[in-house]
Amino acid sequence: MKIIDLNKETINDITSALLKRSPSQYTEYENTVNSILADIREKGDEALFEYTAKFDGFTLTPENITVTKKEIEDAYAELDPEYIEVIKKAAENIRDFHSKQLRNSWFETKPDGSLLGMKITALEKVGVYVPGGKAAYPSSVLMNIVPAKVAGVDKIYMCTPPGKTGKINAGTLVAADIAGADVIFKAGGAQAIGAMAFGTECIPKVDKITGPGNIFVALAKKAVYGFVSIDSIAGPSEVMVLADETANPHYVAADLLSQAEHDELASAILVTTDRSLADKVNAEIEEYLKTLSRADIIRKSLDNYGFALIASNINDAIDAVNTVASEHLEILTKDPFDTMTKIRNAGAIFLGEYSSEPLGDYFAGPNHILPTNGTARFFSPVNVDDYIKKSSVIYYSKEALKRDSKSIELFANNEGLTAHANSIHVRFENE
Repeated sequence: MKIIDLNKETINDITSALLKRSPSQYTEYENTVNSILADIREKGDEALFEYTAKFDGFTLTPENITVTKKEIEDAYAELDPEYIEVIKKAAENIRDFHSKQLRNSWFETKPDGSLLGMKITALEKVGVYVPGGKAAYPSSVLMNIVPAKVAGVDKIYMCTPPGKTGKINAGTLVAADIAGADVIFKAGGAQAIGAMAFGTECIPKVDKITGPGNIFVALAKKAVYGFVSIDSIAGPSEVMVLADETANPHYVAADLLSQAEHDELASAILVTTDRSLADKVNAEIEEYLKTLSRADIIRKSLDNYGFALIASNINDAIDAVNTVASEHLEILTKDPFDTMTKIRNAGAIFLGEYSSEPLGDYFAGPNHILPTNGTARFFSPVNVDDYIKKSSVIYYSKEALKRDSKSIELFANNEGLTAHANSIHVRFENE
């Protein structure tokens, strides 16, 4: 990693570099994505089947597009039983954590006969996108579907690309079954996003689409937003470690590499008040790279987006953390709980040397679908609220409305909306 002194100029340079990885920057692919979406909207299954044959090499038909019970049973038989139990335990942890986020409708009545409230309703249909091939992550299946089930979504449809033989990754199918997917479709890419957004003969239109994907999937989600809701437009993975002289460089290096191995655009940043720690971390990284299977990817990731920022004091270090607003933040300081109180912007916060980032990726329970590219300043992790909607409820008695009628009419007339004012006025025009 490049070791640099932290100052206003260096942090601005780094945040600018990180923002360039956002899917919104890849405008050269937008025409392709928009063309695919237009075809899906116009031709439905015909276009979906054509794109699946073109991109995935599999001939889809109405008869084989839906994953069968037998295929799910075969997936269970293919996996190590111990791994299946781990998936089940992870799903249980995720379910328990997200169950604590549930909200209740509420209503408040007043002596004048008026009633105000908020009605909480789960979304009716949600579509979950799951990448295929080498990027098959059963953990992400759990993180998308389990909160939706907890929220009470009626129907969860999952789309994932088939292999050339029509086979779906066994771990993906088992995780989807354990999490509670209602129907699984063999469809991937921007064409699957279009199918869920607009509906085809085989794939129903949904209310919201969640889940990660490549640049084409990300841009497709961006393009269909408004026709449906989406969770976010996810960028490459990020980890930031905030550490002082008490941190263990062996652990710090391991944690930075755990995200750098995702892809060449992943970022891994150490912010520390101890320059010697940065030197030790770099030495540890070189040792790890001798044995890690994705060492080539890690090296390119660190060459492009790996930094060790040396801050003159802990407050400057914390300011840098809040400026970058990283997806994952590990705090390895003498008192991580106290440090955490000063953090405003981070997708997920991991405290202490035994709370490394992969704990959140797989098992602890909080969601690992997190805001990236600095959007932790205003976005949250995926949670139960992503799968509900709220409706305001208003009831006024005649007496309550009469009391406020003149105020409402005055407001409406001052905005030049006389029909608004009239809607109130006519109810008392004979009094």
